[in-house]
Amino acid sequence: MQAASRESYKVAAERLDAYARGAEPSAVASTADDILSVAALLRREPRLRRALSDPARSGADRSGLLGDMLRGRVGADALDLIASLVAGRWSAPSELLDGVERLGIEALLASADKAGELGEVEDELFRFGQVVSGSPELSTVLSDPTAPAEQRATLADQLLAGKARPVTGRLVGAALAGFGGRSFTGALTRLVELAADRRDREVAYVTVAAPLSDEEERRLGVRLSQMYGREVSVKQTVNPDVLGGVSVRVGSDLYDGTVLRRLNETRNALAKR
Repeated sequence: MQAASRESYKVAAERLDAYARGAEPSAVASTADDILSVAALLRREPRLRRALSDPARSGADRSGLLGDMLRGRVGADALDLIASLVAGRWSAPSELLDGVERLGIEALLASADKAGELGEVEDELFRFGQVVSGSPELSTVLSDPTAPAEQRATLADQLLAGKARPVTGRLVGAALAGFGGRSFTGALTRLVELAADRRDREVAYVTVAAPLSDEEERRLGVRLSQMYGREVSVKQTVNPDVLGGVSVRVGSDLYDGTVLRRLNETRNALAKR
């Protein structure tokens, strides 16, 4: 988002946090569903996106248009939060869509946080991503944007049934819809990171040839927290192909100490002789 859009989103996000502090988790989740339904409407209706982000109209005028359209179709809390978004300045209609969608996601995460389940939701999203990436056939089916959305959602629900919290299922649904214009796997990764960020944590993606013990994972997390000045959620992937050592990615930082990397470096050095 550009600067004006970021500022408009920030106002609405602060309003969401204030609302979530005084509401029940189920109410916040219901509000999130309403917000995401409006995001889906805006995705389908480019003319509406343009009208609600038109800089030639006042914020009050745009909010009034929104109210006329949605009053009685979504809850009052969702309408109030979306109206606060629409009243702001947006650099492009697409950025308003991104803002509404992001606000709905943050509301889902806030409901999990209020219920004391946000850490579990973060882990469930990551594990589901691991299941999908570990099955080429499943990954192809769920990642195919040309496949019927209902079919992909039904498959995801079946896989998650009895294994994940309702909020996790809703978030997976948002990933299937292409949250933020991303691929399914990219959207899942972003959702894991947003969940961690709401808990004031970084995410460290760790790849090893064999699973780390609980103590090894704890020590690695402590070391990374010291490096980044923030708590770190360690997300571990086992890949025998790396042969040994550890690869760690935190944001754009990559620390690759795997045997595979060293072998590749040696092979490349020999090839240049």
